[in-house]
This record gives sequence, structure tokens and C-alpha cells, in this order.
Amino acid sequence: MAYTLGEIATFLGAQVNGDETITIHGLATLAQAGDGQLSFLANMAYKDQLQHTQASAVIVHPKQAADCVTPALILDNPYLGYAKASQLFNTLPKPSCKIHPSAVISETASIADNVSIAANAVVEDHAVIATGAIIGAGSVVGVNARIGANTRLHHNVSVYHDVAIGQDCIVHSGAVIGSDGFGFANEKGKWVKICQIGGVLVGNEVEIGANTTIDRGAMSDTVIGDGVKLDNQIQIAHNVEIGSHTAMAAGCMIAGSTKIGRCCTLAGGVGVAGHLNLADGTHITAMTLVTKSITEPGSYSSGTAMSPTSEWRKSAARFRQLDEMAKRIKLIEKSLKE
Repeated sequence: MAYTLGEIATFLGAQVNGDETITIHGLATLAQAGDGQLSFLANMAYKDQLQHTQASAVIVHPKQAADCVTPALILDNPYLGYAKASQLFNTLPKPSCKIHPSAVISETASIADNVSIAANAVVEDHAVIATGAIIGAGSVVGVNARIGANTRLHHNVSVYHDVAIGQDCIVHSGAVIGSDGFGFANEKGKWVKICQIGGVLVGNEVEIGANTTIDRGAMSDTVIGDGVKLDNQIQIAHNVEIGSHTAMAAGCMIAGSTKIGRCCTLAGGVGVAGHLNLADGTHITAMTLVTKSITEPGSYSSGTAMSPTSEWRKSAARFRQLDEMAKRIKLIEKSLKE
């Protein structure tokens, strides 16, 4: 995988400043790049490294072009340029477009042309695998499940029955899609299971991280919109709906029947209580616990900022005193008015 700087510029729609014939064979950070590698400057915290980088070329914003000591690719969004350039140097092995002899495929399953099914994968009754799909080693596609065109299930992915995944999706290892939601009714201290008879609908161009779990719906379906990006170890409970192009970082936990709007972002470790609604364009900072619906777009946070332990303990003690302090202030205000 090697390209001239000019070829990469054409692919990115970038302006070239310098020698277009330079050969680029990889990507690296400004600090680590060497001969033949392309880097980028998107975060101004690393601007000083631009003067000392050994990269053969750098993707920069027009404002930084004059400071670049190497040939440059000039783009308004260097980080987006880096993202697109990474696709040229992707090291992910290409599929074989074959079905491994050890794969177990039901006679009633529908397998399109150009499908790759790796060793020990299982495709159960009436499942549908569309053209160009890739089923990784040890993965299971359940009864009546549907995998869209060019979607890739990495190794050991479990897709339960009646789950539909759209086209051009990526599901990473250990993900479980369609497991039972957490539904029980109590009868005199004993828990009675509520059968989860809904499914999961996953849109197009969705990426689901390693060991992420998406529960099936209790009656209707759990729904993941087009372009949603889910990081590793996320829990999506039954009947959750996630709007298109929303992204969640690792460790988020979304309780049942919550609806998250379009183009939202949830940082790492966010928890969202059940039966809530989050407006389109909502952004939640790390480790926030959302306990009520959000009707207006914007950024929301909860919890306290980090501080030295001794200071935090003092603040925690004062938190417990706030209610009593509020009552005393009201009494003082009342006395002043009198």
C-alpha cells in the first residue's frame, strides 16, 4: 500500500503544497512519523511538533500551512482528512469470499453470492445473509436473523433470532445482539420471567464495539438508527431507540424504553435511566447519570469534578449538610424580612 502525495490529495480533495510525487506508505503521529509517512495536525496542543516532525507530509488546516516544514495537504478539516486517509492504509485482512468446511449452515438459510463464512460459524434456520457479508469465525446468526449487504461480523459475534442488521455495518468480537431484556414480575417474592418477544433492528452503516450487548424488545423492537457508532462494553436495554448518527463511548449503560435522539454524543461511562427521552443534539459528558428527560439540545453533566482526596472528603461532608443549611438560610431570610 503506497501512494503518491498527489494521489492521496485527489482522494481527499486536498490542496497540495510541495512535491506531489513523494511516496507515502503509512500514517503516524507528528512525533513518531518518519520517512514515507503521512501525519496530521488537528489538535493545536501539538502545534509545536509541526516544526520538528520527520513525516514526509502533513495534513494541515490552511491557517497552519505556512508553519509546516514539510510538504502539506491542506484541508479545512485535517482530522476528517486523516480519517479518510486511514482507509487507504487499512491493515484489516480481506475476506476469502468462501464458506469454510467447518461452518454449519442450515439448509433453509439463504446465502447470497460473494459471502464469506469463516471456520466454526453457525447460520441457523431461515437466516438471510446478503451479498458481500462476512461472518467471522465462531459467530452465530440465529433463526430468522438477517445480515445486510457488506456487513461484517468479526469473530465470536452472537446474533440471536429475529434480529435484522442493515448493510455496511461492523460488529466487533464478543458483541451480543438480541439477548433477552431484563424483564421480571414479582409474585410473592418470586421473580417470574417476562418473555422478550420483540427483536432488534439495526440500521445501515452502524458500528458496534467489542463485548457490547443490545437486548431484544419485550414486545416491540429495540431500534438502532442509521450511522450509530457504539464503542466497547456498552449495554443497550430492551426497547431502547437510538437516533441516527448518535455516538456512545465505552461503558455507557442505557436502561429500558429510553429514546435517544439523532446526532447525540454520550461520553464514557454515562448512565441513562429508563423511560426517558433525550432531544436531538444532546451531548452528555463522561460519567454523567441522566435521571430525567432532556428536551433541549446542548451539553449536560452531573457529578463533581476531581479534587485531592482530602478536599473531596471535606466537600462530601458539606454535601450532607446542604439540606440543613438551606433550612437555616430560609429562617434567616424570613427573620430579615420581618
